[in-house]
Amino acid sequence: MTSDYDIAILGGGPVGQTMALLLAAHAPNPARIALLTAMPAPAAAAGDPRVLAMNHGSRVLLDGLTAWPARTASIDTIHVSQRGRLGRAVIRHGDFGVPALGYVTAYTALHDALSQRLADSGVTVLPLGPAQIDHRDPDGVTVRQGETSLRAALAIQCDGRARDDVKRDYGQHAVLATVRASLPRSGWAWERFTQGGPLALLPHPDIAGGYSVVWCCAPEHAAALQAMDAHGFSAALNAAFGTRMGTLTASGERHVFPLTLSMRREQVEGRVVTIGNAAQSLHPVAGQGLNLGLRDAAALSIALSPWQAAPAIPVEAILKRFAESRRADRWTTAGLTDLMPRAFATGVAPIEHACGVALLALDLSATLRRPLARHLLFGRRA
Repeated sequence: MTSDYDIAILGGGPVGQTMALLLAAHAPNPARIALLTAMPAPAAAAGDPRVLAMNHGSRVLLDGLTAWPARTASIDTIHVSQRGRLGRAVIRHGDFGVPALGYVTAYTALHDALSQRLADSGVTVLPLGPAQIDHRDPDGVTVRQGETSLRAALAIQCDGRARDDVKRDYGQHAVLATVRASLPRSGWAWERFTQGGPLALLPHPDIAGGYSVVWCCAPEHAAALQAMDAHGFSAALNAAFGTRMGTLTASGERHVFPLTLSMRREQVEGRVVTIGNAAQSLHPVAGQGLNLGLRDAAALSIALSPWQAAPAIPVEAILKRFAESRRADRWTTAGLTDLMPRAFATGVAPIEHACGVALLALDLSATLRRPLARHLLFGRRA
């Protein structure tokens, strides 16, 4: 069985869904955009434990698509510190003229909002299982999904593991947990660097006084934390985080994921474009992975809009310019998220004290704080 499409999008996660909606807005016939997913959208997201941190730029993008999730928690202030060393920085949304520095939402809430918009978009959604590229040539791409063979003028790979052109194994796993604070601080998020790795607490979108914990640490420590009962985990977390929000009490299951950096050097190969998780997998510090993927999608949709209106335009030159335009943002973001967890966890006192001085300088100087915060809010503009 063979079907023909203008664009095949491989991956039905948030980046793939957003990509489909952005392209549909410029498409003469949205039905010729195929979104290939592993299973029906609601089932794909069901039970996913993750919460997602989205910056102000992502909020603007999703608002423009009328796809902002119904349940979110605002981040108005970010407190950055390191355990056992001096120095800390506090970043406030009022310093940058934005209503919030970021937002936290459940993966399921974002997936549902995007799925609802897709249902009305005219995009062809094919929930037939994982898809793979079978063949590529100068005229297009052949994609196989289950027993179905699809022919498209170009393919956009959004989900899956990034090719390891550049790779780093951090020797860390992330422990995801949910806690309640006895003295919660509305709108505050916390990034605390420990010698084992960063520890983040983000306001939970669905639990009053609740926080989502992302605790990065050595694999054996992560396994021990996962095996603890709620009382033992709560005690360990309070010892690592401190008393800034009173007592933290854990509830529910804990989930563990390994952490690596994986990046493709080139996002474009012929008529295949790679964005989102398929192009780069980052350390979760500062919550930049999804935001970078959404910026990929936004830039690609803008680049392709002339070709969608006039398919006779050579698309290869368009894709080449897209890849060049994304290079600075991708590598700057990857560099920041790679450097931070390693610099704060060297175990070398002079380096860690220097990190503390850097935090203090950021706290005292808006001039130093502004470029970093703006990149985390909006990404790097080419």
